[in-house]
Amino acid sequence: MNELDGSDRELIEAARAAIRKNYDGEDHTVGAAVRCSSGKIYAGINVYSVHGACAEQVAVGAAMTDGERKFTSIVAVRGAGGEEVIPPCGSCRQMLCDYMPDCGVIVMSEHGPEKIAAKELLPFAYRSEA
Repeated sequence: MNELDGSDRELIEAARAAIRKNYDGEDHTVGAAVRCSSGKIYAGINVYSVHGACAEQVAVGAAMTDGERKFTSIVAVRGAGGEEVIPPCGSCRQMLCDYMPDCGVIVMSEHGPEKIAAKELLPFAYRSEA
């Protein structure tokens, strides 16, 4: 794992800002932010519906819609103020392995927030044949 730097803290704050702006206690409970190699940050919130979409998926989708394809780091937070850094769910871990296996994912460890490569979060990930 890697310690966080100033750009990682900025990314956490972007995720917190997204959830603070949208938190309603029921439908929008997770915020995420992804940094692209261009330096641009895209935020997202979870969307509840029959199948729903996780905040990480929304943030990555916004980045990809804008033409981004290279990602350096991502984080998700929950709570009214985004105070808790949370790990990606299983579905998001698969998406991260598919689209950005070397991207740094900010997670909470016993030492505080740290960064780990997406591919390390899902060691036996499904891989489609090339």
